Amino acid sequence: MRARIRYIAPFVVAVALTSACGQSGSSGTSGNDKGSPAASGKACAPVPGDKLVVLEDDKHLQNADNVIPAVNTKASDAQPAMLPALNAISAVLTTEDLVNMNAAVDLERKSAPDVAAAWVKDSGVTDGLQKGSGAVAVGGANFTESTVLANVYADVLKAAGFDASVREVGSRDLYLKALSQGTEIQAFPEYLATVTEFLDGDDTRTVASGDVDKTLAALKPLADKAGLTFGDPSKAVDQNAFAVTKEFADKVGVTKLSELADACKDGSLILGGPAECPTRPYCQIGLQDTYGLKFASFQQYGDTGGPLTKAAIQKGEVSMGLVFSSDGALAK
Repeated sequence: MRARIRYIAPFVVAVALTSACGQSGSSGTSGNDKGSPAASGKACAPVPGDKLVVLEDDKHLQNADNVIPAVNTKASDAQPAMLPALNAISAVLTTEDLVNMNAAVDLERKSAPDVAAAWVKDSGVTDGLQKGSGAVAVGGANFTESTVLANVYADVLKAAGFDASVREVGSRDLYLKALSQGTEIQAFPEYLATVTEFLDGDDTRTVASGDVDKTLAALKPLADKAGLTFGDPSKAVDQNAFAVTKEFADKVGVTKLSELADACKDGSLILGGPAECPTRPYCQIGLQDTYGLKFASFQQYGDTGGPLTKAAIQKGEVSMGLVFSSDGALAK
């Protein structure tokens, strides 16, 4: 479940694709093939609704994928005002900001540079920046959030006196190599846990966790070896999350996954997500082991955090489903 899906289809598509949800099937703990509330109880049976809300992962099941500035170490040493400018962004950037900016591009069809510029202006992040100079190319991957963040980084660097530009880059193995060399790009908006695991490169172990400080500590020697320096992690996260309808949350009285476990002991929860969810530690197994959640059944959908899963939550086919925490569909 930790493979990063870099683009989530716009929320409006979920309505149009509702009829496609016939692709779903049951594959879970109870054998309840129709996805109806289990006979064991109804306390947490699905509740239809239009608005989706994410339940707080208060026991940190998911790894800490906070947005964090990555810079080429030599460039940072040569231009000491660069990293403080990017850290100023981290100091104010939130997950809600990511959600709203993604929604502005994906749903409202605004341009990423315009959305980034509006956020920079409204946030006041450029006030009192240390001044620098020289050219800085900020890399951005080919998906909405990364493009917006790259433009945010570039705008703030410009305000700090740099000749900053945005350059679209390829996959992580390519752009991290370019960032390490520092010739094509010198800065990049990264994700803490994902980049830590990538730089470690050992699939037999996990060095990142839900603890930001411990993950940062694991990242530092890996970054040093790669010729990279990382700034301060923001509070903004883009990671696996679990959403319910607002109507469900209000009815059951929950805002956190731990509260959900306390309220849903009758086993009436129905979980929706991709086929691999029941066997993955960051999905159904993790919810059961970390939170003690009990499920009546699992409903399979052919996307990860995409329109089919979100439409199923809205329609009341499932009580909760896997989404991504910064999805524009979650905008208020």
